[in-house]
Amino acid sequence: MRLALSILLLACASMPIVAAPAMKPGSTRAAPQPPATPRHTASSTLHGVTVNDPYRWLENPEDPAVLAWIKVQNAYTDQVLAAMPDGKAMNARVQQLAITSTTRSSPMLAGGTLFYMQETPPQPQPQLIAQPWPDGQPRVLVDLNANGGNTAIVAYWPSPSGRYLAYGTAAGGSEMTTIHVLDVASGKVLPDAMPWAGGGATPQGLAWDADEKGFTYVRLPPPPAGHEVKPFHAALLHHTLGESATQDTVVFGKDFSKIAEYRLLASPGAKRLAVLANVGDGGPTQVYLREGTHWTKLLGDAANVRTAAWVGNRLLVASFANAPRGKLLAVDDHGNTTEVLGERKGAVQSIEPIADGFLLVRSWGPDWWVEQYADNGQFVRRLPLPAHGIGIGGIAAEHGQDRALISYSGWTSPSRWVEYDAKAGTLKTVFEVKAAADYSKVHTYRIDGTSKDGTKIPVTVLAMQGVDPDGHRPTILYSYGGFDLPVVPHFVGAEMAWLERGGVLAFANIRGGNEDGQSWHAQGQELDKQNVFDDFHAAALALFDTHWTDRQHLGILGASNGGLLMGASLVQHPGDYRAVVSLVGIYDMLRHETNFSNGAYNIPEYGSIANAAQFKATLAYSPLQNVKAHTAYPAVLMTTGANDPRVAPWQSRKFTAALQRASNSGQPILLLTRMNAGHGFGAPFSQRVGNTAIMLTFFAQELGLPAK
Repeated sequence: MRLALSILLLACASMPIVAAPAMKPGSTRAAPQPPATPRHTASSTLHGVTVNDPYRWLENPEDPAVLAWIKVQNAYTDQVLAAMPDGKAMNARVQQLAITSTTRSSPMLAGGTLFYMQETPPQPQPQLIAQPWPDGQPRVLVDLNANGGNTAIVAYWPSPSGRYLAYGTAAGGSEMTTIHVLDVASGKVLPDAMPWAGGGATPQGLAWDADEKGFTYVRLPPPPAGHEVKPFHAALLHHTLGESATQDTVVFGKDFSKIAEYRLLASPGAKRLAVLANVGDGGPTQVYLREGTHWTKLLGDAANVRTAAWVGNRLLVASFANAPRGKLLAVDDHGNTTEVLGERKGAVQSIEPIADGFLLVRSWGPDWWVEQYADNGQFVRRLPLPAHGIGIGGIAAEHGQDRALISYSGWTSPSRWVEYDAKAGTLKTVFEVKAAADYSKVHTYRIDGTSKDGTKIPVTVLAMQGVDPDGHRPTILYSYGGFDLPVVPHFVGAEMAWLERGGVLAFANIRGGNEDGQSWHAQGQELDKQNVFDDFHAAALALFDTHWTDRQHLGILGASNGGLLMGASLVQHPGDYRAVVSLVGIYDMLRHETNFSNGAYNIPEYGSIANAAQFKATLAYSPLQNVKAHTAYPAVLMTTGANDPRVAPWQSRKFTAALQRASNSGQPILLLTRMNAGHGFGAPFSQRVGNTAIMLTFFAQELGLPAK
């Protein structure tokens, strides 16, 4: 379900574009009429309530009538987008801004070698790099660009000494992963290949053996010949190098859960293995320990563990039981715990070993920082990173080593890697991306909204120097609100094309994420999901109250669970938003749980409609069931990918059809479907860039962004 803001859009328009008369930016003239969608009789009765479902026929992706519907809708979307005169200029500027210097991400240290992903725009996909740390020459290990960028590296795992590297690939946005292994010194790919190794609802995971002769990894049950794999009953299997994957044996999780998710944490030298096991998304994790072939359950759901790390030979977990911002516990081999660090200011996000202690990443609202602690939990220092406006990325560190590599970026700062000296407390920049424009004149502002229950909602506003509140600035408001995932400061990159023309960007830290800890998350789950939509509306009202914009110039943006946020927002407050871009979203919450595989994984977050109280709460906000006839809905652009393993593409089809029939505003209701795309992960560079241009062109047209 999870989707980062940097990969919000799925794919470039590829259907033939039919020319249409151009409209001036911000014009309220009616768009061409959308294609009519047939309505068929269908309904469900739940807890005594009959729910009509006239667009249920759109759920079948193999029905020729559905394929024809998709083709006609794509043609209509292309026609409307082609009529927007700003498209060519916006696309050109987004392309310019996207061509930065080489970028790096996902650093890992193993046996004195630094591994990372490297992308050189406009290269379609990142390459996987190995570099002797700190001063060796980087070397390309894996480069998948020769096949046009349709296959992506989705994860990688170096062996303890750095001798081998396992890496997972997936094609066409499907996320279904095959693991490969290469010898790092020679660069030779070994014959070993492990298909069905997670993806989508089932996160990939792998941990090497101490002797590097094999590893434990996540795998789904192989499907019968001629059938697709089903994303249920994932388990941990052991693979021995040189053997066929058909000989791999289950070592854990055979009967754990139908909707199991695993994170594997190997101790230094891979002598012991901790497994964080989840039942579905968004809930607490159970902690298991393997020594040799013996497994011990250390902690259950009651500890409310969300993250963990090995610090030397000691397992530290972040527990949120009776500690909404998190406390650190050391867990012994029998499940006994000792408190190492009590709850403090800032929510615990991650733990990393360093020297004889550990680093702790914390957040509070939009602010992120890193602290260093000694092994006994004694505070050493807060690292001298910028105090506001940055998000912490990957940290490459090892126990017993005084230096760590920390990546971060900020609203106006592209990715930067710094080397931290734990003894001296100093930072040294070792890599930074060179942006394609001057972002120094982008200013950030902090405002607060007040939700229905009085909760204060932080909103970060970005605008160019000299762009002050005048009551009607074209503004895009983004948020997510779910699954324990925070809205993190990130480099705005090509969205500078919006800011430099007088537009405004705003980012709301609403409940459902964990930026303020687990109480912030819990207040946006299950029966309390309406808080998320109220928080977002409060953020919009705060933009009005502070005179940044008004209802005729506010657009809203979200993806995945954030697409649910968009759907609920536009049906609950259609008059408060002028335009909506909603990507790979969920809109029919009553069918999501039972008619799509990932729906079962989402029950810990959304609750189950099998429960009468949850059904009532879900029906009250589910976007599709709350579309009202003869309503002036805002302009809407939705996207979906036919290979999406996280949100069913039919969600967008049904919601589009309902809105097109119900809206009397004359504003376009558009759906862009890509047949070789998924939820957005692994999309090639050209698709990401082209679709940022589509999004900004749509908002520029509907919100009246001034011409450059």
